[in-house]
Amino acid sequence: MKAFFISTSKKIEAIDITDKTEECLDRKAKACLVFVPHATAAIIINEFEPNIKSDYEKFYSQLARGEWRHNSIDNNAEAHLLSSLVKPFAVIPCEDGKLSLGTWQRVILLELDGPRKRQVLVSSL
Repeated sequence: MKAFFISTSKKIEAIDITDKTEECLDRKAKACLVFVPHATAAIIINEFEPNIKSDYEKFYSQLARGEWRHNSIDNNAEAHLLSSLVKPFAVIPCEDGKLSLGTWQRVILLELDGPRKRQVLVSSL
């Protein structure tokens, strides 16, 4: 298993981690597991360009607004609720040391409680 770190700069942020993920792959891997060991971050696979990046950030910023009991502890209930809707991992097929993604697909880290330093674990399978 290999790891890398991403520093986020906003409360909610979408970051393309495809290239860093691919750098961690074993050339013989048939698949890989990408995992963020954090309760307020997630991994998605989708298109990534400036407009949709902005849309992800706006969407997740608006989705869980409300008065939540957990906010009395550390004021990040929205981040926990959002991360429960998406997964902290993705399993992606691989071939010849490359991710087998669709034409527009990218691996995206969703920061839901930033800014923070996030660890991403990549395991070649």
